[in-house]
Amino acid sequence: MVSSTSRTDPICLAPPAIYPVESLAEASEAPSNPPIRRSETLQRWLIFAASIVLVSVPVFMQAPLVRLVPWISLGLTMGWLLLGLKLLKRPATQRWGDLLIGFTWTWLAGSVYWGWLRWEPLLHLPVEAIGLPFAIWGVSRNIGKVGNFFYFGSLLGTVVTDVYFYLVDLIPYWRQLMQVESDAVQPIFQSALAQIQTPWGAGWAISLALLLLTVSVLPLFSRQLHWWGFSGAVLSTILVDGLFWLAAIVA
Repeated sequence: MVSSTSRTDPICLAPPAIYPVESLAEASEAPSNPPIRRSETLQRWLIFAASIVLVSVPVFMQAPLVRLVPWISLGLTMGWLLLGLKLLKRPATQRWGDLLIGFTWTWLAGSVYWGWLRWEPLLHLPVEAIGLPFAIWGVSRNIGKVGNFFYFGSLLGTVVTDVYFYLVDLIPYWRQLMQVESDAVQPIFQSALAQIQTPWGAGWAISLALLLLTVSVLPLFSRQLHWWGFSGAVLSTILVDGLFWLAAIVA
């Protein structure tokens, strides 16, 4: 008699299927990774685009506002700050609140300088750097990096532009433009343009533009949002300066 324990069950002869742990992990993550990566990529590009807009558009929106009603422009600073703080409290809009708070510093500086101090170019950079201590403090404590790096990028672009004005001796034309009426700006623009079109002026324009372009492109290799905010702010400097150059030609 054959014992029941010695009978071979044909089902038991099949070797068990063995799946590596790594394969199981990859299979479980495969469906979710592409959407997550696409979402992160989209967010980086949105921060980049928003940074360009926040530097470029206010230049043309704030400039006439501060000339006519500087106190309203200054008062809007508080509005931008409160909106940024409100967005910062919500997880879904936290990055945008962070960026908007960084933009608040640039708006404040623009309101103060172009509203009351625009006749003196030497005060431009000190006023534009009004938020620098706060931005450095925030970055040192890992707070508000998207907005603070946006502010760093905007300030860097301003520094390079002002350095060009000093190198090419455009400061006298700056002072003249701030003191005349709009119908008298054409001769000043033409004189400044002639200064820019010299070999010295053109050489420095190309060199500094390439510097800004390099500084704005390199951060795009990073996946961190704050570097994309920085990149957009720097790149927008080239766009704004180019538009002013075209305006001088048209005038």
